[in-house]
Amino acid sequence: MEENNKMEQSNDQPIEFTNRLDLKKLQNAVQKIKEEIGKVIVGQHDMIDFLIVSILANGHTLIEGVPGVAKTVTAKLLAKTLDVGFSRIQFTPDLMPSDILGTSIFNIKTQEFEFKKGPIFSNIILIDEINRSPAKTQAALFEVMAERQITIDGIKNKMEEPLLVFATQNPIEQEGTYALPEAQLDRFLFKINVPYPSIEEEIQILENEHQRESADILENTKPVLNAVQIKEYQDTIRKIIIEKHLIKYIASIIDNTRNNANLFLGASPRASIAIMNSSKAYAAIQGRDFVTPDDIKKVALPVLRHRIIVSPEREMEGFTADKIIQQIIETLEIPR
Repeated sequence: MEENNKMEQSNDQPIEFTNRLDLKKLQNAVQKIKEEIGKVIVGQHDMIDFLIVSILANGHTLIEGVPGVAKTVTAKLLAKTLDVGFSRIQFTPDLMPSDILGTSIFNIKTQEFEFKKGPIFSNIILIDEINRSPAKTQAALFEVMAERQITIDGIKNKMEEPLLVFATQNPIEQEGTYALPEAQLDRFLFKINVPYPSIEEEIQILENEHQRESADILENTKPVLNAVQIKEYQDTIRKIIIEKHLIKYIASIIDNTRNNANLFLGASPRASIAIMNSSKAYAAIQGRDFVTPDDIKKVALPVLRHRIIVSPEREMEGFTADKIIQQIIETLEIPR
C-alpha cells in the first residue's frame, strides 16, 4: 500500500523538462520584437508569431487580407526591429523585371556595361500587392526566392543573408490582378490569412490612434536583432529535436493531401520540409528544444493552404482549403 501511495504521489508531481539547447536569448529576442510591434499593432498574434517563425526558419511569407488590417504596417514594423537592409517594392501592372532585379547600363567613360542593382538586393524585401504585376514580373522572383541568387547576363549574383520576402495581396479585389501560379506560391513558406480585429481590439486601435502624438508610427521602433544574430538563431533552429514518429506524422499529413478525394492537387515534398522546419521554429519561440504534435498542427495550416487546390466539385459545395486541411489533421491519429 505504501509503495502504491508513493507511486501515486510521484505521478501527481509535474514533469519538468530541461532543454538541451539554451533558448533564453532567442526567447528574449522574440519577446522584444513582439513588444516593439505591439507599440503599434493591436492583436494579430498569429500573424506576428508566423512572421517571426518565418525569419527563424529562413522562409518567405505571403500575407493575405482585406485592405486596412495592417498587413503592410506589420511587415514594416518587423523589418524595423531587424538591423538589416530593407526595401519596399510596390507591384503595379507596368512594373518590369529589370525594375526589381536591376539592369546593365553602358558607362561612356569606361566603355563597359555596369550592372545597377535593383531593390531586390537587400535583406528584408516587402512586396506590396504582389498580384498587381503580370506573370513576367512575378517570375523575376523565382530564382532569388528559391536559390538566394540572381543570374543576369550569365553572371550569378549571390545575395547577402538573410534574404526574406514578405509579400501582401488583397483577396477581394480581382480586377487588374494576376493570380500567382502554383510554382510561385510553393516558394512561400507560409500564407497568412489576416482576419478583422475583434470589437475590443477595434476599440483599442481607436484609443491608441487618438492618443498617438506623432503621425510616424515607425519612429519609436527599435532594432532588436542584427544579421549575425539572425543567422545564429537560424542555425539553432536546425538543432531542435524532432522524433521519428513526428516526422512520420508530417509525412502522413502530406500523403493524405495527395490521396484526398476533395483535392485536385496535393502538397509537394517542399511542403513537408516547410512543416518540419517551421514546427521547429515554433517550438523554439515557445521555449522548447523539441517539437510536439501541437507545433505541427499549428503550422500545418499556413504551410499548406496555398499549396493545395480544392477540386471544382467540392469548391462548388463551399469547401475551402483550410476546412479540408483541418479535416485531415482531425482524422489522422496523433502520435504519442
